[in-house]
Amino acid sequence: MAESGGLRRAYGALLAEVDAGGFGPAPEGQLSAEQIVAHLVANDELMIQATEALLAGSPFAYYEMEEDVHRPQLDALAAEQGGLRGLTALLHGTSERLCGLVDQLGLAAETPVETHLREGFDLIVDESLPWSRTLDLHTRVHLPKHQAQLQMLRA
Repeated sequence: MAESGGLRRAYGALLAEVDAGGFGPAPEGQLSAEQIVAHLVANDELMIQATEALLAGSPFAYYEMEEDVHRPQLDALAAEQGGLRGLTALLHGTSERLCGLVDQLGLAAETPVETHLREGFDLIVDESLPWSRTLDLHTRVHLPKHQAQLQMLRA
C-alpha cells in the first residue's frame, strides 16, 4: 500500500527550499535552480501518468527519467513558464496532484512498473519494480538529492 505522508513531507521540504529562493548560478556542468525545478515538474508529470495508468487498472505501466538527457527540454519548459516563479507554481501543482493520486492507489501500488531511472551515479534503476518502491526511491533519494543541490546553489 502507498500513502502520501512521507512523499508530502519530502515535497514540503523541497518546496520550502525552492520558495526561499536566492539561488546563484550553477557550477559548470551542474543544473541551475530553474533546470532542477523544471526537471522535477517533468518527473512529476511522468509519475502522474504512470500512477493514473495503475489507477485505471492497467496491468503494465512505464516510467523513464534520465536527469541529464533533457536539458534543452528543461530550458524550454522554464522559458514557457516564465522562469523559476512559474516553474515553482507548476511544481506546487504537480506535486499535489501526484500525492493525491498516490493516496488513491491502495493495492495497485504493488503493481510492477517498468522503471528506467538514471540520476548521476547514485540512483540507477533499470528493472520492473512495484510502483510503491519507485515512489519510495523518489521520496527518500530523489527529492532530497535535488533539495541538497538547491541548497548548494544558494548564493
